[in-house]
Parts: sequence; structure tokens; C-alpha cells
Amino acid sequence: QVQLVESGGGLVQAGGSLRLSCAASGRTFISYALGWFRQAPGKEREFVAAISWSGSNTYYADSVKGRFTISRDNAKNTLYLQMNSLKPEDTAVYYCAASSNVVNSRWVGANPYDYDYWGQGTQVTVSS
Repeated sequence: QVQLVESGGGLVQAGGSLRLSCAASGRTFISYALGWFRQAPGKEREFVAAISWSGSNTYYADSVKGRFTISRDNAKNTLYLQMNSLKPEDTAVYYCAASSNVVNSRWVGANPYDYDYWGQGTQVTVSS
């Protein structure tokens, strides 16, 4: 089992940047593919970005491609999401997630059902 704790959320103006972190503890961090999801009020949880356990493969939602960057530091057991050029529509609670359902070193998952463990979320608010 792995425990996930997000941090780095906050209030930022449109066009600004934030970096989210997700610290993991428990079972070996490197065993998991990781992802970021978000959920705005009244909306379903949606995929943002994912990274393979090796870090060799990443995948992004079209809405954030070119603005967000997912990365991981396996030595520090930490997942990151660098968010640039933020827009009001990026406002949501952001969740990190870990999946043990990896099939190879490049596997990434975009479906919430691919993931076994979730953090508690961190709020990101982008003002216009």
C-alpha cells in the first residue's frame, strides 16, 4: 500500500504558474505508474497527466498539453505537476494517484479506474 499527500495548491492569477507536489510513503514508489486528476465543482473527475513508473513516458489531456509538465523523482518518492499559463478553467481540486496495474515500463493510465491509491487533493484556484 502507498500513501499520497499533495501540496502546492493555492490562488493564482490567470497566466501564472504553480507547482504541485505529491509525496508518497509506504511501498516502493518506483513500482507505481502515477497520474494527476482534477475535479471542479459539479463536474466529474477528469484526467490531467500521467507518467510511467520508469519516467520514460508521459501523457497529457489535450486541455493542458503544452502548459503542464508531469515529472517524478523516484529517489525522493515525489511526483510533480508544473502548471504554467494557468487559466480560470483550470480551477479544481487536484489529486495525485498511483497505479500498480503496470504492464511495462512505459505504461500510463488515463482512466481513474486504472488507479489504486489516491491523495486527499489540493485546491487550485485561478482568478481572471
